[in-house]
Amino acid sequence: MKILKKYLPLFALALLISCGGEKEKKTEEESVKIGTKKETKKADDNSVNIGITGDDLMKFSKSEITVNSGQEVTITLRHIGKMDIKVMGHNFVVLKPGVDIPTFSLAAANVGEAEDWIPDGGKDVIAHTKMIGGGQSTSVTFTAPDSGTYDFICSFPGHSGVMKGKFIVN
Repeated sequence: MKILKKYLPLFALALLISCGGEKEKKTEEESVKIGTKKETKKADDNSVNIGITGDDLMKFSKSEITVNSGQEVTITLRHIGKMDIKVMGHNFVVLKPGVDIPTFSLAAANVGEAEDWIPDGGKDVIAHTKMIGGGQSTSVTFTAPDSGTYDFICSFPGHSGVMKGKFIVN
């Protein structure tokens, strides 16, 4: 028994040392060839991506959007509501300067679904998305026009009175 008491601590110490070895350290090294530069991605100052939502309460999430003249603008519209396109469809339409919103909206209602609620082949429109229903999304890419303030609306019948905002170009 005395032998066991004498050698048990030594045996336990040996066991701990043999099992608790040093963990292998892994380091990631980046190899660089002489005479080359590391590539970094630069943000393109001449393009901008803008997200906007529409809902079943006929509201856009933004009432003002600001971009720079000549920028490539991508507007992504998401319909976060649940209603069908035939009941609560939404689109995003940037109108040319001087276009009367009620007159345009009446013309849009008259051409209806067959023309995607864009009258006269879009002669009064700078850019527009297609009409979407609840849970859908769409986008449009265009070059921002000259400096000024433009109106944007949803051209679904009855929506332009509340679903509108200012598209400001610096």
